[in-house]
Amino acid sequence: QVHLVESGGGLVQAGSSLRLSCAASGRTFSSYSMAWFRQAPGKEREFVARITWTWTGTNTDYAEAVKGRFTISRDNAKNTVYLQMISLKPEDTAVYYCAADLDSLRIGYNPTYWGQGTQVTVSS
Repeated sequence: QVHLVESGGGLVQAGSSLRLSCAASGRTFSSYSMAWFRQAPGKEREFVARITWTWTGTNTDYAEAVKGRFTISRDNAKNTVYLQMISLKPEDTAVYYCAADLDSLRIGYNPTYWGQGTQVTVSS
């Protein structure tokens, strides 16, 4: 089992940058695929980015809406996954959730473990 705690959210102006962090408990963090999701007011939770490890190496992929602006990364020594966000837009406003799963496919649509979320608000 893994416990996830997000941090780094806040209120920023359009065009700004933010870096979200997600600290994970447990000694097997490196075994987990990790992802970020978000949920805007009145909308369903949506996939943002994931980072997985397969026999080919580390892989990342992103929702179309954030490609080129968001970067997911991880530091296994610190049991932490990050989401670097640049060129933020008002439509990026949402609660951002960190997620973990041992399954590199399920992480992208129905992860087993979730954090409590951190609010990101982008003003125009």
